[in-house]
Amino acid sequence: MLLELLGASFGAALGAGLAVIGAALGIGKIGSSAMEAIARQPESAGDIRTTMIIVAALIEGVALFAVVVCLMAL
Repeated sequence: MLLELLGASFGAALGAGLAVIGAALGIGKIGSSAMEAIARQPESAGDIRTTMIIVAALIEGVALFAVVVCLMAL
């Protein structure tokens, strides 16, 4: 009984941690690519920045959903 509870808790924590790490890596990659694109074409900075913020928000939403699902698994 206790071992099953520990396994479920460990699995939920591991899943939440992986979701957060994946989101952080994704948002970092988006930011890096956007800054590189702005450096190459400064006249498109507004469009690139808007797209970057929208995609980062979508990634953050998916990560939040994954964390909530992992916490519900407890």
